[in-house]
Amino acid sequence: MKISLKKFHFRFEELKALGHVVSGLSLGIDRNKFAAVLLKPMPQNKKEIHSLLGFAGYYRKHIKDFASIARPLYKLSDRDTVFEMTVGRVKAFESLRQALTPAPLLLMPDFKLPFEFYIDASGDGLGAPLHQVQIINDKPVEGPICFISRQIKPTEASVTPMETGRELPLITNGKSSNT
Repeated sequence: MKISLKKFHFRFEELKALGHVVSGLSLGIDRNKFAAVLLKPMPQNKKEIHSLLGFAGYYRKHIKDFASIARPLYKLSDRDTVFEMTVGRVKAFESLRQALTPAPLLLMPDFKLPFEFYIDASGDGLGAPLHQVQIINDKPVEGPICFISRQIKPTEASVTPMETGRELPLITNGKSSNT
């Protein structure tokens, strides 16, 4: 292997990589991606819905309640669903766009410190922001490490969260998630 010193950069405070801006303290979305989201027109067919969901799904760990927000669009992408942008789907598209621009910065995890889950089960989704309190510039700062979410499965939809402890599957999902 040969290393070219002309191409090697030292002492960066932040680095752009794979659509993210990475620093020693946080992970954010590259500003150029914000522009791409803002310029994205309303989807006109299923191919565009799939493209949007792929793009947004890549950044889902930055979006609180991603699964609930995107649910109408995922249902629209089903093979058996006729393409029609209803008021609910337009609202989901706008909410997703708004959540991505600008998405919150995520703290880099410090595995020596404890993590906190804030678990929420709503009518159509489960959400669990993973937070951590870190000392930054001699001050305690609580911030998100990532946002974990998933849609309610049909078998879970018929009972209330209090009856079943609906949050429990998300805890196990969150603990095993590679986010």
